[in-house]
Amino acid sequence: MEYDVVIVGGGPAGLSAAIKIKQLAAEKNQEVSVVVLEKGGELGAHILSGAVMDPKALTELIPNWKELGAPLNTEVTEDRVLFLTEKKAYKTPNFALPACFENHGNYVISLGNVVRWLGQQAEALGVEIFPGFAAAEVLYNDDGSVKGIATGNMGVKRDGEAGPDFQLGMELHGKYTLFAEGARGHLGKQLMAKYDLNKGKDPQSYGIGIKELWEIDPAKHQPGLVIHTTGWPLDSKTYGGSFLYHLENNQVMVGYVVGLDYENPYLSPYEEFQRYKTHPAIRSFFEGGKRISYGARAITAGGLQSLPKLTFPGGALIGCDAGFLNMSRIKGSHAAIKSGMLAAQAAFDALGAGRQHDELAAYPAAFEQSWLHEELHVARNVKPWLKKGLYLGSLMTGIDQLIFRGKAPWTLHHSHADHECLKPAANFQPIVYPKPDGKLTFDRLSSVFISNTNHAEDQPVHLTLKNASVPVDVNLAKYAGPEARYCPAGVYEFVKTDEGQDRLQINAQNCVHCKTCDIKDPTQNIVWITPEGGGGPNYPNM
Repeated sequence: MEYDVVIVGGGPAGLSAAIKIKQLAAEKNQEVSVVVLEKGGELGAHILSGAVMDPKALTELIPNWKELGAPLNTEVTEDRVLFLTEKKAYKTPNFALPACFENHGNYVISLGNVVRWLGQQAEALGVEIFPGFAAAEVLYNDDGSVKGIATGNMGVKRDGEAGPDFQLGMELHGKYTLFAEGARGHLGKQLMAKYDLNKGKDPQSYGIGIKELWEIDPAKHQPGLVIHTTGWPLDSKTYGGSFLYHLENNQVMVGYVVGLDYENPYLSPYEEFQRYKTHPAIRSFFEGGKRISYGARAITAGGLQSLPKLTFPGGALIGCDAGFLNMSRIKGSHAAIKSGMLAAQAAFDALGAGRQHDELAAYPAAFEQSWLHEELHVARNVKPWLKKGLYLGSLMTGIDQLIFRGKAPWTLHHSHADHECLKPAANFQPIVYPKPDGKLTFDRLSSVFISNTNHAEDQPVHLTLKNASVPVDVNLAKYAGPEARYCPAGVYEFVKTDEGQDRLQINAQNCVHCKTCDIKDPTQNIVWITPEGGGGPNYPNM
């Protein structure tokens, strides 16, 4: 199938790019064909975010979003930043908070619902959207430029043979292809390697965000309340913190982010999140409440120094596939929307000039002149400082943001990828986590169950190993098998064979597509590839 523009990923970046191209085409009375592919079973099925949204970019894209019923319903009413010790919580006074924590005029949202709404706006403009189709492969022209993508075959059995409901994948060719797969995109990663897009850049830095949606006692509900915490339960060397956002309808979103540059292989981000909810300042919100949904997703948090080259012949990276999230503001959706719009303008202008399959140099140039670049420049030193531990990191971030207002005359760099930061298990004591109580804290499998995750049982395993002996010979022997702990969905477990040998069992049907294994595996031996389209979680309201 031939299109002017092919967009991989139906999140905020991909849909905003599609909308912007169609708006520009309508203004100029031109026909431009745009298709969006989404691996989730429906738009929003795989979208997971905090989220507090700055409506700035959405207002630029669709000025009358309020009249059109965009689901930004709960304006932020109060910001609280707490430092937790094991038993106490200390509130940071507002005068000591940098401007990046100011949420006046922002909204507590379900990003999944905003994405579903963006999908309706895109379809109304004539964008073709194919949910349930995973882009599995990049297609190239003879000159090395990107030609488009191929979707995965459907109905393939575990042994690789065609099953009774086999369906061949499709090729979608575009004059330009935009990649908007979210954090650690499977094809984005390949494009970075092929075109050396990370040359001269800091290694990308990631976190894992684990989240639950609760319905709480109306007496404890305060719509628009935004709480962030640092400190306990993590040790002071490990970067991380929580969010607790009050939505409408007595619902609360609660989650925990752990930087994937942590050193201790015994650490379990999932268990740290469960433990956090037991803090006296936090647990009271949930007593008498009910957990509705669960999910997890990696977050691209490296900022400006880690941003790859954005373009290559025939296409571009947008949104979190590139890494536009502003870690200091704990926000990325406005940045994703803006990056999609900037790439859309460049693609539309190129098509109008009769070009195809070349580099959209106007996109990075426009980014460098945009408010988004200015915002990320102000935030550029926050993540590198926080890599230096809680106390020094917090102090220096305060100096950087409060005294210099992000305009310090230096730029900090870091040289280690997250997977290189894990240290041998012999350097640490195992962490004993409390048993879940089934009311406030839960085990992984009951959590995965409410993420509505499902994969066709007999399909090939989409979590692949470059070398099948490495998990036992290296990861288990040297690092005490960290994949059994960093995965928030219980995909990886070490079991004994009948002969008493250790082996790694991969429960691929549990996978919530968070990408943590692809990022944190110390030997980079695990490679996440796309499962059959439509598989994975199905998040409502996340």
